[in-house]
Amino acid sequence: MDIYDEAVEYIKSKCDIVPEIALILGSGLGDYAETIDIRCTINYGDIPGFKKSTVNGHKGRLILGYAFDVPVVIMQGRVHTYENYDFKAMLIPVRVMRLLGAKKLLVTNATGGINLKYKCGDLVVIKDHINFAGFNPLFGPNDDRFGVRFPDMSYAYDKELSNKLVKAAENAGIPIRSGGIYALMPGPMFETPAEIRMLRILGADVVGMSTVPDVIAAVHCGFKVCSLSLVTNMAAGVLDQPLTAEEVNVTAAAAAENLRRVVDEFIKLNK
Repeated sequence: MDIYDEAVEYIKSKCDIVPEIALILGSGLGDYAETIDIRCTINYGDIPGFKKSTVNGHKGRLILGYAFDVPVVIMQGRVHTYENYDFKAMLIPVRVMRLLGAKKLLVTNATGGINLKYKCGDLVVIKDHINFAGFNPLFGPNDDRFGVRFPDMSYAYDKELSNKLVKAAENAGIPIRSGGIYALMPGPMFETPAEIRMLRILGADVVGMSTVPDVIAAVHCGFKVCSLSLVTNMAAGVLDQPLTAEEVNVTAAAAAENLRRVVDEFIKLNK
């Protein structure tokens, strides 16, 4: 029995739900998990192979339950490499949710706005990403149980699911931007104004310190993936003011209702 089997066995010993949809909730966005019909809550530290989150705004719990009668599994927060974790810290939870039965994955995140047309509080459906972090969760020997050695990333963000996110926002009456390009930077420091100018020239619309490893791991193991970003601050140099983590969490909290309504409608569209 390997670490994946141990994790699945442990989770199934606590809850017999077979999820259809998986969600990863980013910085300050974890409260959505508490709006569903919760049947089981497990701290990451109790699950074999899972790592504890050390970042404010990431509660570090796996939640299983029902949203509009759809069985779901939710990561209430995530871990990052800047917390001094290796790539498997991000790989294991995604693969475990797939082994539990989930086939669709919605990844949410708090981001800095690079596109000058964006503003704080905007919701953005991600179309593609650029990995500037210098790491990849698939480094090392390939595990053929989950996927091929060289997975195709041409359609990492599933068009059908992404269109459903746009439709969900329309149903909820929430403005949304589609076709965003997410740039991954390693953190934990915010980017410099020069780095943001570079990213804008290269076509990025938003920037963050997560999501891309989750998506790579998910595509590799057969998930259909979509991603919803919340612009919690404008990136360095856009406004003449310093950036703080508190600003991220405050904006996330203020936009939580809009996010909840969009995710609710998204789940309804996937019933």
